[in-house]
Amino acid sequence: MTKEELALEVIDRLKKEYPDAGCTLDYDQAWKLLVSVRLAAQCTDARVNIVVEELYKHFPDVNALADGDVDEIEAIVRPCGLGRSKARDIHKCMQILRDEYGGKVPDDFDLLLKLPGVGRKSANLIMGDVFGKPAIVTDTHCIRLVNRMGLVDGIKEPKKVEMALWKIIPPEEGNDFCHRLVYHGRDICTARTKPFCSKCCLEDICEKHGVD
Repeated sequence: MTKEELALEVIDRLKKEYPDAGCTLDYDQAWKLLVSVRLAAQCTDARVNIVVEELYKHFPDVNALADGDVDEIEAIVRPCGLGRSKARDIHKCMQILRDEYGGKVPDDFDLLLKLPGVGRKSANLIMGDVFGKPAIVTDTHCIRLVNRMGLVDGIKEPKKVEMALWKIIPPEEGNDFCHRLVYHGRDICTARTKPFCSKCCLEDICEKHGVD
């Protein structure tokens, strides 16, 4: 089976296993996803979803965060870790949205990358979830699982994994595929314990790379 064939089979099985899989960060506006994805670095999505509820009580829109005090923002987002740098990035990012983009999140990948605290993973998430464009989000679950499955061979650098997956994942499938990898990585193909291979819908086609 070629990598392209393997990818299509994995996509099909994960669709059946997780038909409603989507972003696990709560948001109802594009700028809120931008905030949440910055807070999610080295933090769980569940905790981010709790913290942003408090954040938006004090700073309910782009202008409020842009005009806000960084120390006040930091005090609220501190439970997510790296509070100072995250607060600073969010504050500056909202200022740029207000001053350069009329309060809107740009729908251009390269422009997103120029925003403070936004890397390729975050930009891909915004492009896919907000704007419905082709996207591949190479978070820790994605990198771990695609290596184990044999979709990529021992590649750990996020950008290199992304580039390798673009070659074998149909563009229209990439975003949802990565969301399903998150669900599968949490439930079955876990990192901290031995994966539950006997329960895995991919067991017979998975190369189990990197699993002791």
